[in-house]
Amino acid sequence: MKAAILTLSDKGARGERADASGPALVSWLAERGAETVRTAIIPDEAALIEETLRDWTDSGEFDLILTTGGTGVSPRDVTPDATMKVVDRLIPGFGEVMRMRSLQKTPHAMISRAVAGIRGETLIINLPGSPRGAVENLEAVWPAVPHAVEKIQGDTRECAPATPPPSVK
Repeated sequence: MKAAILTLSDKGARGERADASGPALVSWLAERGAETVRTAIIPDEAALIEETLRDWTDSGEFDLILTTGGTGVSPRDVTPDATMKVVDRLIPGFGEVMRMRSLQKTPHAMISRAVAGIRGETLIINLPGSPRGAVENLEAVWPAVPHAVEKIQGDTRECAPATPPPSVK
């Protein structure tokens, strides 16, 4: 699986803060055999996020794009809004699972607005900006990610093996 990681951070884009979540995700993905082929840090600007996500998905280079940062309720947190303008279809279950898992650790998880969706043949998932939160959220949905990518890219195999109906007595 080829992945890209887009970090959204005003301070990171200005060089005032080192990006820790992007490298944490690169390492986590590598441990699972996924290759991160592009990373970038850009400011929390909706138009720039939209443009980058469109360019990256439309290039056909990536199976998976992870964003990190900008998923909360601060005025500059616009990642989910930008993502929703770019995707063709939302996958609500990813956000639901991430929030549910995070709620086990912090009540602040309920203000996460992270979304996931499909553009073309690419899966996009919004993750929190902290390294720990980003990895924990990705870990929560990872069991479904490879299968989702296969289906997004046209896999026609059955999702579950066919079983014969129970016999009626």
